[in-house]
Amino acid sequence: MQLSAFLDFDSIKPSLAASNKRALFQLLSQAAAQRLGLEPAVIVASVSERERLGSTGFGNGVAIPHGKVDGIGRIYCSFARLAEPIDYKAIDGGPVDLVFFMLSPPDAGAEHLKALAAISRVVRHGLTLDKLRGARSRDALAAVLLGVDERDAA
Repeated sequence: MQLSAFLDFDSIKPSLAASNKRALFQLLSQAAAQRLGLEPAVIVASVSERERLGSTGFGNGVAIPHGKVDGIGRIYCSFARLAEPIDYKAIDGGPVDLVFFMLSPPDAGAEHLKALAAISRVVRHGLTLDKLRGARSRDALAAVLLGVDERDAA
């Protein structure tokens, strides 16, 4: 599965200001709710429930908060680069500044895992992370993320 199949490029945030993980979830849930026609509280609850099982802080400054939500027909993902890194309780103990926020229908078992795998292919490349941190606009971030699909397709 390619990132372009589920990433909402119009929802890319190049400099999102969030003071902590809770505020981050609220901001990203509000934005996703507007795009998907859902209540933000439902999204916050789903992502927070998943986070209680264990941190979605992947390491290297990246987090992949995700959850399953009734009322959506496909996998949805937004991306945010934070204005300032936040404490996220990531697996490596480091702060987070790059966030992939993913939502799936409750019955999207295999597709949910394929989407997480596509994101993990992005975040395991240090050069890609450097480019994401250096990009200054939504279009520049989108170009980096689309470039990952092209690299992985080759």
